Amino acid sequence: MRYISTRGEAPALGFEDVLLTGLAPDGGLYVPESLPHFSLEEIRSWRGLPYTELAFNIMYPFVEEAIPEADFRQMLDETYGVFTHKAVAPLVQLDTNEWVMELFRGPTLAFKDFALQLLGRLLDYVLGKRKEHAVIMGATSGDTGSAAIEGCRRCEHVDIFILHPYERVSEVQRRQMTTVQGDNIHNIAVRGNFDDCQRMVKESFGDQSFLGGKARLAAVNSINWARIMAQIVYYFHASLALGGPDRSMAFSVPTGNFGDIFAGYLAKKMGLPVSQLVIATNRNDILHRFMSGNKYEQHQLEHTLSPSMDIMVSSNFERLLFDLHGRDGLAVKQLLENAAKGPVSIEDYRWKRVRKLFDSAAVDDKTTCNTIREVYEQNQYLLDPHTAIGVHAARACRRDIQVPMITLGTAHPAKFPDAIVESGLTVKPELPAHMADLFEREEHYTVLDNDRADVQAFIAKHWKNT
Repeated sequence: MRYISTRGEAPALGFEDVLLTGLAPDGGLYVPESLPHFSLEEIRSWRGLPYTELAFNIMYPFVEEAIPEADFRQMLDETYGVFTHKAVAPLVQLDTNEWVMELFRGPTLAFKDFALQLLGRLLDYVLGKRKEHAVIMGATSGDTGSAAIEGCRRCEHVDIFILHPYERVSEVQRRQMTTVQGDNIHNIAVRGNFDDCQRMVKESFGDQSFLGGKARLAAVNSINWARIMAQIVYYFHASLALGGPDRSMAFSVPTGNFGDIFAGYLAKKMGLPVSQLVIATNRNDILHRFMSGNKYEQHQLEHTLSPSMDIMVSSNFERLLFDLHGRDGLAVKQLLENAAKGPVSIEDYRWKRVRKLFDSAAVDDKTTCNTIREVYEQNQYLLDPHTAIGVHAARACRRDIQVPMITLGTAHPAKFPDAIVESGLTVKPELPAHMADLFEREEHYTVLDNDRADVQAFIAKHWKNT
């Protein structure tokens, strides 16, 4: 399988190179030249499989030219063996045909563990085979950082530098990153917002001279194709648990960077019957404004009770735009260059085509808190603010009550206690046993100005092979 750039001006690469390259040299994101497609009969035959077996069936076509079958199976067993529920992604019923898929049973209590526990193993495997070293540079709005650090902290061939917006992540999110000890782990708090951090990462991939040619940059953000690949699996998992593929499913996805919901779009293209995908977002609603009115326009970023979605530049949206424009990379490049200058729209027929599958809702903090309180009072089930946004959007946008609606439960409520307090509930979400002493652990992080040169100089100075 070969991978091509969404901007159309970079050479096609194999999986190993895509894994290590992250962002394409033309500024685009890599996508498969073609997708594997599974028949209903084949999908049906996967009912009852353990999660790791299902994951192998869905992901191996993407990696088979690079990784022997036995090695990949071992990676999957190790990746999902650390999850705290045997089902890996259990489903909890809220109402008739309404479900939450718990994606927070991994070591850092967020859905990012599904991809990043695997990504760390993939990177170390490929780098070891090539006898290379990589510097991971990643940006996080809260959850990616801790999941990336947890996934990569035992890697022999990487140093990891995670940028987070200073004082704009929850305390639990910050401590999950900054209390992990390791010579190869570095946390940088940038005096700016997530989009500033993400922009620095993208610009650094475009010019890696600050590393002096001694290492390559590797990506852990969802610009890395391997992240998307791993997230496709749990859409199949949920469908098979609820009667698929003999009935269609609808999914509501809390999303800011569009990666998690793009994985659902790919699941449908690969043969899974999906009738509706709901983009659930907060006041930083650029995706909702596009889906509801065909206007893609950046506004001022706002700080909310759902900080992991405090994003205004949704990187993975480019991957969908690439499909919508018939995989015309130059058209996508032009559109995004125009979007950097002001509002843009796409042709009406393209927008109407995407609306056949996608709906969207933007949910403010008050409604988020009301949803947390209502669901707890009705079900004695506690939602984190991101999942609450997903549940509210699912109910607001639902097209057919006969179709199971599955909200992706993206994080454990203990990560966002402020939202629980704000909702008026007196219940206190407890951290799991392996994190019970989180607030007693020593933190290590460096605060830097919102300046790419300063951040690059810090990385150049501190990666361990210098």
